[in-house]
Amino acid sequence: MTHIDTDTLVTGIKSFFKGDVEFDDAVRNEYSHDASLFEVKPQIVVFPKDSDDVCALVRYVAELKGRGADVSLTGRCAGTDMTGGSLTQSIVVVFTRYFNKILEIGDGFARVQPGAYYRDFEKATLARGYLLPSYTASRELCAIGGMVANNSGGELTLTYGKTEDYVEELKIVLRDGNEHTFRALSERELKIKEQENSLEGELYRELHPLISRNWAALQKAKPHATKNSTGYFLWNVWDKEKKVFDINRIIVGSQGTFGLITEVKFRLIEVTPPPRKAMLVVFLTNMDLLVDAVVAILKHKPESFESYDDNTFSMAMRLFPQIAARLKGNMITLGFRFIPEFLMVLSGGIPKLVLMAEFAASSVEEARENARAALADVKKLGVVARVTFSEADRTKYWTMRRESFSLLRQHISNKRTAPFIDDFAVLPEYLEEFLPRLNAILSEYKGIIYTIAGHVGDGNFHIIPLMDLHAPDAKRIIKELGERVYTLVKEYHGSISGEHNDGIIRTPYLEFMYGKKIYDLFRATKRIFDPDIIFNPGKKVDGDFEYAMDHISQS
Repeated sequence: MTHIDTDTLVTGIKSFFKGDVEFDDAVRNEYSHDASLFEVKPQIVVFPKDSDDVCALVRYVAELKGRGADVSLTGRCAGTDMTGGSLTQSIVVVFTRYFNKILEIGDGFARVQPGAYYRDFEKATLARGYLLPSYTASRELCAIGGMVANNSGGELTLTYGKTEDYVEELKIVLRDGNEHTFRALSERELKIKEQENSLEGELYRELHPLISRNWAALQKAKPHATKNSTGYFLWNVWDKEKKVFDINRIIVGSQGTFGLITEVKFRLIEVTPPPRKAMLVVFLTNMDLLVDAVVAILKHKPESFESYDDNTFSMAMRLFPQIAARLKGNMITLGFRFIPEFLMVLSGGIPKLVLMAEFAASSVEEARENARAALADVKKLGVVARVTFSEADRTKYWTMRRESFSLLRQHISNKRTAPFIDDFAVLPEYLEEFLPRLNAILSEYKGIIYTIAGHVGDGNFHIIPLMDLHAPDAKRIIKELGERVYTLVKEYHGSISGEHNDGIIRTPYLEFMYGKKIYDLFRATKRIFDPDIIFNPGKKVDGDFEYAMDHISQS
């Protein structure tokens, strides 16, 4: 491959590009990081003004690739990706500067550009009484394009599903430098599309038989988990019952490896009137009761069902003044608000796991009735539990769940977050066995500090260790601990990523998770869309673990 020097690349792009082209050290350093543990410095960073810019850029890079140039395009929105999915040594295409418009909000749907921040999008949809419920914990920071690229999910996924369930239509610039619109096709529409003498026709002609011939193997390979953001979701494309072929089911979650998304049409859920809520809190000191407790609670259909471990609880107590500051109250008043927790600890001890099940309904009475019914069932197990109807109380628990680790990170100067085992998912029925085995593995590594928190109703947990990445054994620990945790996840037929996707950190494990046959189908899918590797190389397929270790951030 031939290297193209920066001046030549910049001059070439500026000859047709209406947006901004930047390549000074400050900009390159800014876009060499996301929320992952990696640092990869791009050659240049571009900010397209519109779809014409994106199309022309793809055509230009495709032409260079055709002449053997070592150049590629990696889309980026808000940079909250925890896997290095938005990092590249070539050209970063940033959508948040100009490509950020909310185009339309209609009855139960919205059209939006990828660079729009979710917080702005949510504000606009709520004003019309609608919501996109697949938002993440980074809802105040993330953008729409990243949510689609990673197949995001979060607190409401238990009830409402992930982003893949809400994408009705996508506009994406493919390798030919044209903007294509994809939506679900009926069997008749699929046959017509396969007759087309076009890139779209070619895609359907190749994808349809690839999926049909390997239908049984793909269904078997689908992770036994309620959430998955790992690999290409080939098993979801052809719905045999509905006779629908939806190519968006693999574009969503593909981390920009097929093309550059320029517009998304979402289905929205109605949230008028605002739901009334009640929360059941369980202090679980005996992990042997976890599965029984989860089953008892899920029977009553909580809207969200979250958890955090004893490390998180202890940190929240240790950092109580900072937690109080986040809750924006005075210490004495807040101290009284924590009396129920102190009493629960006195009666049952420090919990191994705190379960938070939030029930939503159209009336206060219904929400409370559901929470009390769940409380009655879980009390039969002999666990310590309470129901709260207070919004201030619920906010307190959510703050402990969301903020304690962030606060801890701010108070430890010689360690930084290292997300590499941050997002596995197994079926909740396995958690009683799985979590103690996981803790036993983690406890062997004395140099790291960690908490376990997550979506217990989905069996999806987040572990983001704090580590000294300058330590001589840091890379060894990342490799060894990652392999051990993912081996455990595979034993329970789970997913190594329920929400955060693959990127630089997990792509090297995909063949391990799915086996060679399915991994080869992923590689074939990449070749169908992007045979010249124009888009985001090294993600989803052909990732290299040594490359990952060589690009661990030292800042």
